[in-house]
Amino acid sequence: MERTVVRTNAEPTVEDAGPAAEAVFRPVRAGNAFEETVERLLSAIRLGVVPHGERFPAERELAARLGVSRITLREAIRALQEAGYVESRRGRTGGTFVTYVRPRPSRAEARRVFQGMDVDLDDLFAFRRALEIGAATLLAERGLTEEQDRLLTERSVAVDGAEVGDYRRLDTVFHLTLAELTGSPSLAAALTDVRMRINDLLDAMPMLVKNLEHSSAQHRAIVAAVRAGDPGAARRAVSEHLEGSEALMRGFLS
Repeated sequence: MERTVVRTNAEPTVEDAGPAAEAVFRPVRAGNAFEETVERLLSAIRLGVVPHGERFPAERELAARLGVSRITLREAIRALQEAGYVESRRGRTGGTFVTYVRPRPSRAEARRVFQGMDVDLDDLFAFRRALEIGAATLLAERGLTEEQDRLLTERSVAVDGAEVGDYRRLDTVFHLTLAELTGSPSLAAALTDVRMRINDLLDAMPMLVKNLEHSSAQHRAIVAAVRAGDPGAARRAVSEHLEGSEALMRGFLS
C-alpha cells in the first residue's frame, strides 16, 4: 500500500510526499508570507500529505519551495506547534512531526466544521465539478502514456485496498492524480485547495463501509473511461461519483 512519507533515517523530501505535495508546497505571496505559510502547512496536514506521526520535509527544502525565509517558516511551524498540530524533535532523526488528531466524526462535528468554513456549499460543489470533470475529460481526450496509465491504475488499486483509517488519504491522492496528470499546475493547485475544504467536511463524517465500496467501484469506472479514451464516459463517471459524495455531505448537514 502506498505511503505518503517513508519513515527512514534520511530526511523526507517533497517528492516523497506524493501528488498533492507540489500543489500544497508552492510559492506563497510575498505580502502574506506568514499567514499563507501557516495555511500551506495546515493544508498538508488536512490532506494527509504529511499524516499523523510523520515528518515534514526538511526545513531548507520547504522554505525554498514556499519561497519564504527560514525565519518565516520557523515562525509558522511555531504557531502550529502552539496550536497542537505539530511538534519539533531534535537529534539525527528529528524534525517537525504531525501530532494533530482529528475529532471523532459525527453529525454535530460536521455541522460545526461547516459553520466555521464560511463557504457556500453550492459554489464549492460547482467548482469541484468543473475541475474534476474537466481533468478527467481532458485526460480521456489526450490519452495516457504508459507511465500515466500505470500511475492512475496504481492509485485506484491503492484506494480499493485501503483500510478505513487510510481511505480518505488515498482517495484524495487518487482525485489529485487526475489533475496532476493533466500537466497543469494551476488545475492541480485549484483542486488541492477545493479538496482541502471538502476533506474538512468528509473527515467530520463517519465513514460507511458500503459507501466506500461504492465509491471505489466508481473510481474504477473513471479509470476505465479515461483509459478507453472516452470523454463522454469520463464525464458521466466523474459526475456520478461526485453526486454521491455531495448527497452524503448534504445529508449529514441537513
